[in-house]
Amino acid sequence: MTAASSITTPPAATSSSARAARRRRERRVLTALALLAAAAVAGFCLIGLAGNWEYALGIRFRKIATMVVVGVAVAFSSVLFQTVTGNRVLTPGIMGFDQLFVLIQTLVVFLFGALALSSADPRLLFAGQVAVMVFFAVALYRWLFGRRARDLYVLVLAGVVFGTLFGSLSSLASRLINPNDFVVLQDSLFASFNQVDPGLLTLSAVLVAATAVWIARLARRLDVVALGRDHALNLGVDHASVVNRSLVAVAVLVSVSTALVGPITFLGLLVANLARQLTGTFRHGTVLTAAALLSVTVLAGGQLVLERVFTMNTALSVIINFVGGAYFIALLIRESRR
Repeated sequence: MTAASSITTPPAATSSSARAARRRRERRVLTALALLAAAAVAGFCLIGLAGNWEYALGIRFRKIATMVVVGVAVAFSSVLFQTVTGNRVLTPGIMGFDQLFVLIQTLVVFLFGALALSSADPRLLFAGQVAVMVFFAVALYRWLFGRRARDLYVLVLAGVVFGTLFGSLSSLASRLINPNDFVVLQDSLFASFNQVDPGLLTLSAVLVAATAVWIARLARRLDVVALGRDHALNLGVDHASVVNRSLVAVAVLVSVSTALVGPITFLGLLVANLARQLTGTFRHGTVLTAAALLSVTVLAGGQLVLERVFTMNTALSVIINFVGGAYFIALLIRESRR
């Protein structure tokens, strides 16, 4: 036996050591993200705390709970949507959810006045918004994904068309309403964590938690679906069934988060891609967890910096959309060079 052959590492051992190294990296990244999220949450709850601590902490805990619910919903829905469409630049926002939410709010003000929007039962308004958005999403998904050859292209085209249609109708209706009502309407269209009804928060948390558990049970099959339809079928995974279940879950998560606080357009794109880059894995169990932790960190940390460092009263969604939009442009440039 030669010296060279005596030190050659068997392929199986090399593969095993590579897998172990990847798992160690995933654990380190998840631990770091969990500590970062915990630090952001603790900082938001404790920094600048004064006066009646019990009262102040109660308000901040409700805000944090809202951020966790919305963060998990946005992160899970974005990762799933990118998996089933096979494109890391797309998010559920391409389907026009944000514009549909704006249209619903605008029509309520246009038909019944701003007083109806502010005095309406929040549970009834929440249920109506979620029902409309889920119905729209499920109907559109079933129509589009009944095709086979051009799913992605038809999906993008339909999303742009419906988003433009909803935006145009909202713009038309907003020009016809009373200027005072318009001011109230504009205030309701920005994502806000300040005035969330506790009952709606509890209901949203239950819906998001149940959907997240359902998604977790699909995680291994989603790993196979990410390889493509042909590979999934060859490996014995019912591709159509997994895609349809995932799209229903996406519709529920996006509808709940948007109806609860309003649209946050680019948060999902930001955390889903960062989670994949940081973990360096395709396994959805790891990517979903990392994306959720990143989402909570961005929301809690961003709100903390916005309020305590810059002492700004603007909505956090404005900053997130600015940063996410710049990141989206960077992704498009990078993808075009491949």
